[in-house]
Amino acid sequence: MQFGTLYSYWNKEWDCNTADYLKLIEKISSIGFDILEINADHVYHMPESDLKKLNDLRNQHGLKFTLNSGPSKEYDMASDNKVIRQQAIQYYTKILEKMPLLKANTLIGAIYSYWPCDFTSTNKELAWKNSIACLRHLGQIAEDLNITIALEVLNRNETYILTNCQEAVDYCKQINSKSVKILLDTYHMNIEEDSIPDAIRYAGDWLAHLHVGENNRKLPGMNNTIDWPAVAAALHDIGYDKGVVMEPFILNGGSVGNAIRVWRDLSNNATPQQMDNYIIQSLNFLRKTFAIKN
Repeated sequence: MQFGTLYSYWNKEWDCNTADYLKLIEKISSIGFDILEINADHVYHMPESDLKKLNDLRNQHGLKFTLNSGPSKEYDMASDNKVIRQQAIQYYTKILEKMPLLKANTLIGAIYSYWPCDFTSTNKELAWKNSIACLRHLGQIAEDLNITIALEVLNRNETYILTNCQEAVDYCKQINSKSVKILLDTYHMNIEEDSIPDAIRYAGDWLAHLHVGENNRKLPGMNNTIDWPAVAAALHDIGYDKGVVMEPFILNGGSVGNAIRVWRDLSNNATPQQMDNYIIQSLNFLRKTFAIKN
């Protein structure tokens, strides 16, 4: 398995420019991560010259990028508005076509709709029909580029479309593309699944990416609300060898805190050095816990 973190851990805003990403590459490399998960929308807007800078430094440090997308409503594949669905296809086509510039081969997120959902419409049958048609088209593009799209299964408060592993697998079977699979997240599974390990085993080869965090989105191992050894055992049972990426959110305020609904500080008023220490400890915890047991 390769271990990573979302780029926004240290910040209260989603914004991150090229210079910020270059600093993050240096930081997470020094910590010992394998993956930096970056914002797909940032890649969409970056010129190729900036993407080359990121890729050159990524390569120098032996890191891998994965792209994380929480699309806005104007790119809603589940929309009953054909123009919006076409915008979504064009948006993701451009992202997919830029990914080889970063040697990135995994695009993840709730890209079947928009995030966070405002539930103005909850016609699930129509949402599946519309978004599956879009993802069949994008799946072919992804196949041609050797890219995997991992659709994130969310909890009931963030979507109505894919809320547990079983329906996500059923959904992907309807798309019928070897490039469209699923992403499970321990935070969301903690809310929706009867058993997190059983959900992982059910996913099997459909699991293309894993997000890890405690039940309140603290760093893995920070309070052990998740049975991490059981998660590790399930991953080994299915022969999982892909990305394990933290999505910690412990700072309140700003656009990140507002979107994730972090209404109180969960960092214990951590200094920047303490924030570094937290994530170093968490990475060490994951590597030890998820290691193959002899």
